Amino acid sequence: MDRLTAELFDRADKEYADFTAKLNPGIPRESIIGVRFPDIRDIVKRYSGTEDAAEFMSCVPHRYFDQNNLHSALISKIKDPAAVLEEIERFLPFVDNWATCDTISPKCMKKALPAFFERIEIWIRSDRTYTVRFAIVMLMNFFLNEAFDKKHPAMVAGVKSEEYYVRMAAAWYFATALAKRYDEVIPYFENKMLDKWTHNKAIRKAEESYRVTDEHKAYLKTLKIK
Repeated sequence: MDRLTAELFDRADKEYADFTAKLNPGIPRESIIGVRFPDIRDIVKRYSGTEDAAEFMSCVPHRYFDQNNLHSALISKIKDPAAVLEEIERFLPFVDNWATCDTISPKCMKKALPAFFERIEIWIRSDRTYTVRFAIVMLMNFFLNEAFDKKHPAMVAGVKSEEYYVRMAAAWYFATALAKRYDEVIPYFENKMLDKWTHNKAIRKAEESYRVTDEHKAYLKTLKIK
């Protein structure tokens, strides 16, 4: 625990900490060390799979924002799906910001999508903002290709929340789905199945995407809710 935290402080950048605080208004400035993600990845590269890393991940909640980001990155490097799910379950209750939430990207779960989806179904019904956001982001990252099912966008559309970071995740999901699964999700916009804010934000993000065709962008523009 002390060793990895010391590594973070060795890479502290005050200007970057100030910048990070502006992007994360809900995080106290004094809890931000100011470690850039390339430096976090370097620490992960050297400590992933070690006893030091295991001890670090067992000590939650963390005091610093950067410790949480390091924790997320360490989880992402675990190669055993069962161990990943165990670590996510332990860590999610302490995730309190979008950056930490979105840093968790456990690629090994591609080998265990059914087990992953079982947890996502639970997480998306949570009353914790970043647990719900995490579930939506995982549906976007892992279930918009071969593993796609029509019930997935229905799950996201069914999330009722006034939390900005949940609604933004939903908009992000649908914008990405418009790029990857246009025919399956366009009815959500034609039939106005999303709240106005998420509906319009998703269309705006799709319009900014190079993966959405010009033809689709022109049609989406006509579907905006005024």
